[in-house]
Amino acid sequence: MIAVGKTLISEDILEKKFVCDLQACKGACCVAGDSGAPLAKEELEILEKIWPIVKPYVPASGVKAIEKQGTWVVDGDGDDTTPLMDGKHCAYTFFEKDGTAKCSIEKAWLDGKIKFKKPISCHLYPIRVKETKAGDILNYDRWDLCKPACKCGEKLDVPVYRFLKGPLERKYGKQWFRDLERAAEGHEKVKKASR
Repeated sequence: MIAVGKTLISEDILEKKFVCDLQACKGACCVAGDSGAPLAKEELEILEKIWPIVKPYVPASGVKAIEKQGTWVVDGDGDDTTPLMDGKHCAYTFFEKDGTAKCSIEKAWLDGKIKFKKPISCHLYPIRVKETKAGDILNYDRWDLCKPACKCGEKLDVPVYRFLKGPLERKYGKQWFRDLERAAEGHEKVKKASR
């Protein structure tokens, strides 16, 4: 683990390569899994507030699920998450004609209707954040669905943290990201010296 400020970062985030390949995976992360997207406490109120604006972007089946369950739910592990539609995929998901899953919240943001892009856990994926009293722990989440993204990242030689520069700056700020870059450079030098 590498320390940056009050965060601990898995070395995998610095070493593994990753670039989303939406053409290959079709947005499977919005569809697969047994729970919705993890939500930060401050996002619960945001989802309730933006729901009337996001609602027109959500397919009828998703609207029905959200109106029945709420804009967020507590899952079986006790975590706050987005609700699922028919127990299958995030209720905020819509599908393009080619079957690609996309986020209705992000679509409303892209259209300039809201200032909230999407839940930070979605924006940061494949990084998962565990909050502790001492600070956040950032881990790289391996998922078979993302094998195309790993191949794409290898081909383009883009480490996870570089691919997620925007989301990491959104969460922790520009200075924190600059500190992460310095830590990554130092980590790389140590690795090369030990070879």
